[in-house]
Amino acid sequence: MPIEFDIDPPVADIARRTADFVRETVLPAEGSSHGDVHDGPEPLRRGLQEAARAAGVFAPHVPPRWGGLGLDLRGQAVVFEAAGYSLLGPLALNCAAPDEGNTHLLEVVAAEEQKARFLAPLAAGEVRSCFAMTEPSPGAGSDPRALATAAVRVPGGWRISGRKWFISGADGAAFAIVMARTSGEPGDPGGATMFLVGADNPGMKVVRNIDTLDRALFAGHSELAFDGCEVTDDAVLGEVDKGFEYAQVRLGPARMTHCMRWLGVARRAQDIALDRAAERSAFGRPLAELGMVQQQLADSEIDIETSRAVLWRACWELDQGRPAAQHTSIAKTFVSEAVNRVVDRAVQICGALGISGDTPLSALYREVRPFRIYDGPSETHRWAIAKRAVRAARERGDVR
Repeated sequence: MPIEFDIDPPVADIARRTADFVRETVLPAEGSSHGDVHDGPEPLRRGLQEAARAAGVFAPHVPPRWGGLGLDLRGQAVVFEAAGYSLLGPLALNCAAPDEGNTHLLEVVAAEEQKARFLAPLAAGEVRSCFAMTEPSPGAGSDPRALATAAVRVPGGWRISGRKWFISGADGAAFAIVMARTSGEPGDPGGATMFLVGADNPGMKVVRNIDTLDRALFAGHSELAFDGCEVTDDAVLGEVDKGFEYAQVRLGPARMTHCMRWLGVARRAQDIALDRAAERSAFGRPLAELGMVQQQLADSEIDIETSRAVLWRACWELDQGRPAAQHTSIAKTFVSEAVNRVVDRAVQICGALGISGDTPLSALYREVRPFRIYDGPSETHRWAIAKRAVRAARERGDVR
């Protein structure tokens, strides 16, 4: 089946309405908050989501059964990019991390009773969630097999013990999807289980909110402690010891939705640079007529279009149900670095204005830098890409 680059008219209509909604409603809200929502202002979140619902663009990724628009990943790529034009656009559409990825995971893995309890209110924007896998060193990070948080059997359920950190959106979340080791030792490839833990569980506590470079992730990033955290058997998400397998259900698509949203940021930065290059003159000519500026603008256009192409290819693979680990790693690595380049060039073209608070570029710059670390640093993805390429070459007989 060929990859289609034409956008279906219904998807194009949703993207157009999303772009209008972002410009008319979300960008003013971003300006008022300076894009900083680490304190988790609920009135802002709920107000934006009600406005998105009224505009008919709420939850584009959520299946219709749960009140969403039901777009596949290729459709999401178009709409999420439009939402990502504002730092708060994904929050408004309820397609921001980590809730968007958790929604997909619950839809695929959760039992019907769990879907009614956790997925339904999450998809409706009534609650928020978090995904608790990353741990302080030497625990799970770039290498999830280092998972050290443990869950042991107790009468009627499990007791979870350990520490997590950099858990996005944990402060104020209604529940966490917690990855804990139920067999084996840290470093083993299997033995992880996912648990649904309510925020009212006395054994799970927010230790602190971490001060980070980025500020537009709602409620920021937290450190969590699990001390005597007991849950019943019905808290197990899926099957025991299959947590690493379920993580792949979430991580591949979630990496792509990150790319979609940040591509919107790159498009916005490029638009600011284009406007500045057209209006600002130096040495008797508009910046847009100077060769070095033209090269930077052209390189950013190339980065944006190439990012979109590799992203759509990976989304097509996932939509087809094909193995897509190689293409998602390539897309995540390329897009995260390309977005950084685009925003950096925009800052350079705008000069002093670019590093001031008079444009959003300084805020965008701050937000996109962590993208090269989140969801696997570029170095880890390059290592995996090379391993797969060598293995494929050996299987073809091209190398020994």
